[in-house]
Amino acid sequence: MTAPRTPRIPYGGDYNPEQWPEDVWDDDHRLFTRAGVDTLTVGVFTWSLTQPAPDTYDFTVLDRVLDRAAAEGRRVCLATGTAALPPWLAERHPEVNRTDFEGRRHRYGQRHNFCPSSPAYRRYARGMARRLAERYAHHPALLAWHINNEYGGACYCDLCAEAFREWLRDRHGTLDALNDAWWTTFWSHRYTDWDQIEPPSALTEHWSGPDHTAFQGITLDWFRFTTDALLGCFLAEKEVIRAHDPDTPVTTNFMGTFRPLDYHRWAPHLDFASWDSYPPLDAPPTRPALAHDLMRGLKDGAPFWLMEQTPSTTACRDVNPLRRPGELRLATFQAIAHGADAALYFQMRASRGACEKYHGAVIGHAGRDDTRVFCEVADLGAELERLGAVTLGARTPARTALVFDWDSWWALEISDGPSRLVKYPDVVHAYYRAARAAGADVDVVPQTADLTPHDVVLAPALYMVKGDLATRLEAVARRGGTVLTTFLSGRVDEHDRALRTDVPGPLAPLMGVRVDEWDARPPEFAQTVPELGAQARLVFDIVLPRGAEPVATYGTDFYAGTPAVTRNRYGAGEGWYVATALDQPGVDQVVRRILAHHDLLGPYADHPSVETATRVAPDGTRLLFLLNHAPEPAHLTAHATATDLLTGKRVDQGEPLVLDPLGVAVLQ
Repeated sequence: MTAPRTPRIPYGGDYNPEQWPEDVWDDDHRLFTRAGVDTLTVGVFTWSLTQPAPDTYDFTVLDRVLDRAAAEGRRVCLATGTAALPPWLAERHPEVNRTDFEGRRHRYGQRHNFCPSSPAYRRYARGMARRLAERYAHHPALLAWHINNEYGGACYCDLCAEAFREWLRDRHGTLDALNDAWWTTFWSHRYTDWDQIEPPSALTEHWSGPDHTAFQGITLDWFRFTTDALLGCFLAEKEVIRAHDPDTPVTTNFMGTFRPLDYHRWAPHLDFASWDSYPPLDAPPTRPALAHDLMRGLKDGAPFWLMEQTPSTTACRDVNPLRRPGELRLATFQAIAHGADAALYFQMRASRGACEKYHGAVIGHAGRDDTRVFCEVADLGAELERLGAVTLGARTPARTALVFDWDSWWALEISDGPSRLVKYPDVVHAYYRAARAAGADVDVVPQTADLTPHDVVLAPALYMVKGDLATRLEAVARRGGTVLTTFLSGRVDEHDRALRTDVPGPLAPLMGVRVDEWDARPPEFAQTVPELGAQARLVFDIVLPRGAEPVATYGTDFYAGTPAVTRNRYGAGEGWYVATALDQPGVDQVVRRILAHHDLLGPYADHPSVETATRVAPDGTRLLFLLNHAPEPAHLTAHATATDLLTGKRVDQGEPLVLDPLGVAVLQ
């Protein structure tokens, strides 16, 4: 099953009319019509309203919400509402409240406040999902099911401890296998009974927070277990929905590059991926772009939904900057360019109370239709209506892949040495940013992905190499492709045990190098890389070529003159090894050299403010998105004859093409 079929990009967002009297709903729908809003996400936090007591259900308000949406010609993404407990459930079953990393059992409050291993939580959550499916499966407004909301967090209670032990039995089979995987002969940790195993927390294996653990294998398995425990909650609700509604697509909203959950483990169970985009507004545009491409990669390149974004500002940070005029339009078209088939907001009308009352909204507290934000939303709605269905179902024909791996992220950042300052998303983003700046479309893929469509595979900080990935990377190079990896790659097996081989382990034959030692320095120290005119920081592999040729070398210290970047010929292709954390200009040079070799530089690669992305519609229509992230016009020369679908203007190859400040063009 795939995303819902719609005649145009679904446009709208999170709507909480239960917070308002019904006379306000009249104003809301009038304004929705003015803004071109056709899709509403409802019921996200209605559990205490729809089930005010254990044996009492009341769908009066939700009935009116869906009936009104249908009467207005709008569709609904209906949430199950199970992300925040009703107070009576916490009172009746205190064990549903989470126990935190420090071992404190929480009392009722906040949201994401449930223990995923609690039978009571699962029973009542399934009951709510079942009642909703029974009632609304055939409602004319129903477009999709939205289970829970922004899953995350962990619980360390006795129920989770026992569930963890059961999960470990399934994964490892025997205590001997578990002891070997966790290397428990270290520090006298050998377990002789499953009941001896405790969740890794501040009271057991950790100090100075969740990233400092004595036993990485234990903590790594705990992260995997937490992912599966919350996935189990999702699947429990999906199962009862499917019993009453086999046809309506089901999703839940992810959070992009969100460390706590391995979304690749969730992907097979979603009918379509969706996510909530709230990047820091001072982040480079490639940060949300990376997350968009990661979400697209979850379902083998299928389009995803942008389930939430702010129309103006967030409220959860210490400082919450406002989106400047034009930034909302640019961010929305960036999502569409990278594969979004829906553009939705949080929130449609601002809450009057609680912690999100100052979060941006399409409609503010005064309910006006002449604010700058509302006018921008309405203008964008009209533009998307004119665009119609041309982008729906369109795919990205990328020949460059970037490997993104939660296990490597977790294992690298919880390991002692060589440097805690290395952050996996930063390393990955540097290479993604370089490829995007060079005009390449990029598929962000798991280690298990089919790599045959790709000529270039970027695998930075591939700390853990699993399964047959090394063999499949060799196959990419053997047929003429290029594979790049970096420092802190090929270090450990799936249990986070150091490999009994030279670094980079199973990647060594492809890379043609042996890493004998590695140096780590404080962030203020910069190593020079003269051939690139670049600097490097944090970690410096000392490389002995074993067939590879040096491309660039270190400029200082006792290892001056040894390789910082190497290239190894392998079959008809190459393996590139970057032994250190190059600055962005250094990464850019290396990646551009590789992309140029495969004729993958984009037509506007010399315009640093212009982002490009390609989508190919099911009928073969090829769309090139141009996005100008600068506050000044971008003066380009058209690379081909095309029509801008947003303006209807035709441009011939070689003619001047000007993008307005923060401007967008969709060239067909």
